[in-house]
Amino acid sequence: MKILSITRMLFLLGALLAVTVSCSDDDGEEAPVTPNDIMLKENGSLGKVLTDKNGKTLYFFTKDAGNTSVCTGPCLAAWPVFSVANPASLKLDAGLKASDFANITRTDGATQTTYKGWPLYYFANDAAPGEVKGEGVNNAWYVAKAKYTVMLSNAQLVGNDGKSYKADYTEGTGETQFLVDSLGRTLYAFARDSSMNNNWTTNDATHDATWPIYEVASIDDIPSALDKTQFGTITVFGKKQLTYKGWPLYYFGADAMTKGMTKGVSVPRPGVWPIVNKESPVAPK
Repeated sequence: MKILSITRMLFLLGALLAVTVSCSDDDGEEAPVTPNDIMLKENGSLGKVLTDKNGKTLYFFTKDAGNTSVCTGPCLAAWPVFSVANPASLKLDAGLKASDFANITRTDGATQTTYKGWPLYYFANDAAPGEVKGEGVNNAWYVAKAKYTVMLSNAQLVGNDGKSYKADYTEGTGETQFLVDSLGRTLYAFARDSSMNNNWTTNDATHDATWPIYEVASIDDIPSALDKTQFGTITVFGKKQLTYKGWPLYYFGADAMTKGMTKGVSVPRPGVWPIVNKESPVAPK
């Protein structure tokens, strides 16, 4: 009986040891990490760019100046749309907010997901995750980022007078590229300003509401087509105003903070409050 009891005890101890070792091995294994639906991935000199859950880069199109996509027909073969059924349910990397994502219905009836009002695309030539071959293509396609201080927009200029203007502020039709904020809202300069000097703002709310300053806390990402060293800030009544080539930058109140509006180009006459872009002259001292 004693021999049988000892044998049984040894068997039970061996079984218990095996279970303990097995549990210890399981505890040491890391569960697979499920990537978020939208990620922020470091990409060399471009910094952090938006990608999908597979690491494929997402892009903005500067010609999407309004609230829809103008990439249609053959354009979609090179720039397929990014679309998810429910943007509110997206799992996001830190630094991204669900409220910045939405869906639009394209003119072709398809759904496309947007970020801060910009429709999102892939680039067909980006074969592998992390590729950014679409950056700067035709000076119209740029990687999507969370913290653009300014972006570029291409559109027909239409003044507050309802007339269409060309880049030289003569009447007529023609696409012009200009600086906008991260939400696509047009930025202007004041012809009577001088380098790093705001001659408009008076700290009177009624006066300043006509041409509110573009206030920034810091200068973050800039499209690669622009020289970041040409941007700066000045302090205006305790607020930091963004400058470009020395020109303080403003919004136009009647644009109603709406993407794609350019009403300020005709006020009070063309050229007094111009848009700004790569071709803009340096502000006079």
